[in-house]
Amino acid sequence: MVSQSPGETPVASADDSAKLSSFNRWFSITARGSSASREVRGGLVTFFTMAYILALNPLIIGTAVDSRGELVSGAPKYLDAAHQVVDQAAVGHSIAMVAAATALVAGLMTILMGIVGRFPIGLAAGLGLNAMIAYVIAPTTTWPRAMGMIAVEGIIITALVLTGFREAVFRAVPNELRVAISVGIGLFVTFVGLVDAHVITPGSGTPVQLGLNGSLSTWPVLIFVIGLLVLLFLYVRKKRGSMLIAIIATTVLAMIVQAVVKVPATLSDGTTNPAGWALNVPSWPGLAAFKLPDLGLLGRVDIIGAFANGEGHFTAASILTTVMLVFSLLLADFFDTVGTVVAVGSEGQLLNSEGEPPRLREILLVDSIAALAGGLASTSSNTSYIESTAGVAEGARTGFASVVTGLAFLLAVFLSPLTNMVPAEAVAPVLVLVGFLMMQQVSEINWNHLVDAIPAFFTIVFMPFAYSITAGIGAGFVIFVLLKVFQGKARHVHALMWVVSALFVIYFGQGVITKWIAGT
Repeated sequence: MVSQSPGETPVASADDSAKLSSFNRWFSITARGSSASREVRGGLVTFFTMAYILALNPLIIGTAVDSRGELVSGAPKYLDAAHQVVDQAAVGHSIAMVAAATALVAGLMTILMGIVGRFPIGLAAGLGLNAMIAYVIAPTTTWPRAMGMIAVEGIIITALVLTGFREAVFRAVPNELRVAISVGIGLFVTFVGLVDAHVITPGSGTPVQLGLNGSLSTWPVLIFVIGLLVLLFLYVRKKRGSMLIAIIATTVLAMIVQAVVKVPATLSDGTTNPAGWALNVPSWPGLAAFKLPDLGLLGRVDIIGAFANGEGHFTAASILTTVMLVFSLLLADFFDTVGTVVAVGSEGQLLNSEGEPPRLREILLVDSIAALAGGLASTSSNTSYIESTAGVAEGARTGFASVVTGLAFLLAVFLSPLTNMVPAEAVAPVLVLVGFLMMQQVSEINWNHLVDAIPAFFTIVFMPFAYSITAGIGAGFVIFVLLKVFQGKARHVHALMWVVSALFVIYFGQGVITKWIAGT
């Protein structure tokens, strides 16, 4: 290599240029104005902003029980018939199994996205979808059957990609709504960051409040504030790697504070400490925490049994109930991904003149396969992560960044205690800044054209207020179609917008429909 100034992209010698050219062409690194170092930085930032799922998914999936009182591992959770005494060893083993499977599937699917989709998006178990499986579906059936529903959803959504339907829906979305989706996700990501850092908490008498009892006075929140200031300082000074540097620096500071102050995770009565760390406690785990992973959850799925009731019998009610649950999972997964792809593409300026990313079908196909893989591995549906926008903001533009993210997840299969050292308070500042970057697109919406502006407004506000990307997209779609009807321009609405809006009406009314099916 020839010498280069600091920050300059290394120049390959003539001897290795041939090797680099095929790699470069495959990922379009130069074509997208990027470099290998930027992709590595972006990929690592995406991993760190997603890594919380390695702790959260096991806590959700690994501790919940099915209708038989069994954990996802197949072991009983309780030692007594009254379900009062928890088998802590069984729960701990279940959590470890889910953690290993979560990291494995996330790693493989994200690498597949990088190689096939060649787009800078990370995939992992979807937050929200996993809670629905753990707390709504599993208690009414068995874990293998619950995961069978995820597999069914993955099969259906994969078929929709192969038939071209998913692409067609993507293309049917008006440009103003696409911009609104990206802006709304920006607000959503910022809100997630503030909630994760406990800057915004549930209020007493109000839906939310500032910090703990209206004050930002806890050590973890102080760490977040310092991390945010460090990030803003680096970012406005245009320092390369500002987000990755801020995450690492804030984590180190958090570990020092924890070593000195020792912020307890729980209070003396066993309840969670409201002044404690939001998720991960930033401390060295010790060598005893590193163990070979148990991948016994792979393949523990019953696809056919997903349509049976809790006793294993196939009835009209059980089949209809499964259809409605799969529909809910499908719609949420379908449009969360649409929003994520639009947001990542907009942030990285990777969309063409028609608002589409390159290799759209391949991106959607990998995302669909990930949903199926999540069911087969008992980790819940895997989906594209909006936190990928953080990596794009750091410089990621190609699938090579996804390969880096995926490799980090595969390392986490064996080194998950290290990833758990990074507290949510160290990652949250990045999410807040990414929200600001995505908000800048709001100027592209013509606020004087009411039929476009009103649906855009509802799309934007519903995402953070309902804490759901899917809810925001659905609200925007339905209102857009209705306003066109009010204008007398119903025939100007794309046929697929009618179909999707009707599906969203069913989605929003699924509670009533489910009760009607059950006869209650």
